[in-house]
Amino acid sequence: MTDDKVKRRLTTVLCADAYGYSRLMEADETGTLGTLRRYRTAIAGLVERHDGRIVNTWGDAVIAEFASVVEAVQCAVEIQQEISNQDSDPPSAHPMRFRIGINLGDVMVDGSDIYGDGVNIAARLQELAEPGGVVISGSVYDQVHNKLSVGFDCLGQRPMKNVAPVTSYRVTLSGRAAARGGFPADGSPISQGEKVAASEAGALRIGDRRETSTGMRFVSDWFANLPRPIAVALTVSGFLILINVFTGMHKIWFHWPVAALLFGVVLRTVLRHGHASDGGRKRRTSRD
Repeated sequence: MTDDKVKRRLTTVLCADAYGYSRLMEADETGTLGTLRRYRTAIAGLVERHDGRIVNTWGDAVIAEFASVVEAVQCAVEIQQEISNQDSDPPSAHPMRFRIGINLGDVMVDGSDIYGDGVNIAARLQELAEPGGVVISGSVYDQVHNKLSVGFDCLGQRPMKNVAPVTSYRVTLSGRAAARGGFPADGSPISQGEKVAASEAGALRIGDRRETSTGMRFVSDWFANLPRPIAVALTVSGFLILINVFTGMHKIWFHWPVAALLFGVVLRTVLRHGHASDGGRKRRTSRD
């Protein structure tokens, strides 16, 4: 073991930067720098609250790492909410929006700094995010999708500069983007009507999923409580119907074997109950 051996660890990397920072500096250098300092202070406080660590801050970017994937995503959502709240009072002619990317991956450690694909992927995911939004990698999604009260939209595999494509997800909150004042990639504001439509669509999707889940659970419970012969007969019948459908409905033949199968199962069930009743009467008679 040598002192110059590269140290590695698995960690959650959060990368954030200010969207259109150069344009904002050109419009108002002093005001933009003051806003950036204020937001960085807020970000540092939230990172610390979620047991994270600021790794680096260069230009308008912030790199942080977290031991917990859940805490990292929760922190990102709160960062966007806090920036949105600060920006709304007083309203600014040139609002500053941050884009955030989060990745769970292996990194190389050099003192207090971290390097490697784990960091690079987080930076590329940040570039995919909308201003005021959060994009996470598939490795992060696998850990948090059932642990947080936020939604996720799959973006698929997007090409990323100098990094192999990874599956990414946009974080949503109540059917909307993670921040209340989101912008599309071209920087134009989203209309109020579009926000409402997105929120209603998200609510409908959640309602549909709940109804589907409830219906499937009801059917599953009902099927599990059926007598075994009837359950087997229904399964075979369904299989025969599918065969008929996929081989062409121009000639329907499944009703004959299905009818014979169901008749046989019903007859067997009736006879079994009849024998059971006779046996019970005989036992009572012998005791008398």
